[in-house]
Order: sequence, then C-alpha cells, then structure tokens
Amino acid sequence: MNQNKLIIGCHVSMKAPKYLLGSLNEALSYGANALMVFTGAPQNTSRKPISALFVPQFLEQLQLNQIPIDHVIVHAPYFINLANSIKTNVFQFGVDFLQKEISRCEAIGVKTLVLHPGSSVGAAKQVALDQIVKGLDAACLPGQKLQIALETMSGKGNEVGINFDEIQYIIKHVKYPQLIGVCWDTCHLYAAGYDLINQLDAIIAEFDQKIGLDKLLVLHINDSQKPLNSRKDRHANLGMGHIGFSALINIIYHPLLINKIKILETPWIKKQPPYFHEIKMIHDQTFNQAVFETLLLGKK
Repeated sequence: MNQNKLIIGCHVSMKAPKYLLGSLNEALSYGANALMVFTGAPQNTSRKPISALFVPQFLEQLQLNQIPIDHVIVHAPYFINLANSIKTNVFQFGVDFLQKEISRCEAIGVKTLVLHPGSSVGAAKQVALDQIVKGLDAACLPGQKLQIALETMSGKGNEVGINFDEIQYIIKHVKYPQLIGVCWDTCHLYAAGYDLINQLDAIIAEFDQKIGLDKLLVLHINDSQKPLNSRKDRHANLGMGHIGFSALINIIYHPLLINKIKILETPWIKKQPPYFHEIKMIHDQTFNQAVFETLLLGKK
C-alpha cells in the first residue's frame, strides 16, 4: 500500500497563548500532517478576533513543515442547527453564526468547514431537509471559496443526514452545490447501518453514484463502541471497537480514498491523547493493544 499520499491528522485544541500556532505544534508532536480545530469553544459563541490567533506565524509554520493549508479543517460548533424548523429564532441564529464561521475560515485561509446537518427536533424529515437547504442558501456568501462538508451522522435522536440519500437531497437542492461537500465519520456511518467491514467497496460505489467521490472532502476516522446499526454515537480508539483495526486500515488506505484528508477524533485515555500512538499504528499498519494498556495506566 502506498503511504506517500497518506494525509492523517487529528482534532487538536486551540487555546491561549498561541492559538492556531499552538494547535499546529500539537499536531506536529503527534506526527500528523493534517489537523482539525474549532475556531472557539464548540458549545458557546465566545470567539477571539482573528488578529489574536497567530495566523501569520501559523501559515509560516505550515509552509516550513510542508503542510498545505488544505490539510487544515475547521469544525463548526455543535449548537448550529440548520434543520430546526420548529424554532425560527434558533434556525436564524444558526444561519447567522455559520456566516461568521465562514468569514473566519476564509480570513485564515481554511478551505473546508465540517458541519453537522442538524436535528429535526420532531418535525418531519422532509421538512428538516428542506430547512437545511434554506439555511445553507442563506449562510453561503457571495464569492465564497470555502466548502462546507456535511458530516454523516449516526442516527441518534432526530438527526438528519444519516444516509447518502439525505445528503444527496441537500446537495442537489442548494443554490451553490459547488460549495457543499461531505465528511465521512466512520463511527457514525457504522452506527447508521453502513457495514464498513464487509461492504466497503459497495459503500464507496454507492456514495460515488449518488453524490460523487469528488464531494468527499474529509474523513473522521474513529472506531465504534456500539455495534452496526446501533444509532449510537460512541467513538472508540482504533482497534478497540466493533469496526476493528483492519477494517479502518482498509478505509484509510483504500485506493479511492488514499488522497482524502483523514482526521482522528478518538477518545483520550486517562487524560492522555492517543494520537501519536494511533498515527504510528496507521503508518505501521499494525495494531498495538499494549499502547492502550500503557495509557490506561496513566503513562504517555
């Protein structure tokens, strides 16, 4: 398998004092050549101005480490819910805040923003899908270059975007389909009923036929604590869940997916990030359970 094209990173924090520069340094310490961040706390609206985020130094260090800005992904905050047709104030707040996140990403130079499609909060699924289309149409800005990657969801509660048909509908009906792509989350796909272990080629073919592999902008690589079709969003460390290490390696190195940006969102263990070890296992294509046992003992 060709490793030269592998783009593998992780979700890292962005905090004082160095903000984006600190995020990059953290990712580099794990052996990553990609990273994903929030531009502020994912659960609230507090945001530092772009001028405080060390953007010039961040961009300089990306170049020095030969990491394209395309390998930097921003995740939109969780409270944005474009699917909400029940509370118009919540919907409009989401549209307005998404516009701000788009502007912040473009000011940094980021090319991809991952967004959860949202929850219907009890409305009919079709109504929720049309509401997402309405929200994306309202949020996308004239002359926008940033692409929004709709994340595949696990199907818990009233989530929307739990299969390729729902995401296809959204992309087909927005005004600017060129601005909308997809983010696969392996845990979510598996929980939603996509058998990534036994049906990977068929799943890729279905996605390509319904949406197009050119629309697959990023993959979140996670194992799943819960079984196939559980509709539960419970991430597990690589090889420590129901998907398993071999199946995840098959996804990571699949010839049709090898050039895609891949981001680990696996759980910390005893307050220790597992990313250095997981990225090494990915490069070695060898599962090492002893690593997790060491972390469980509180050792790095």
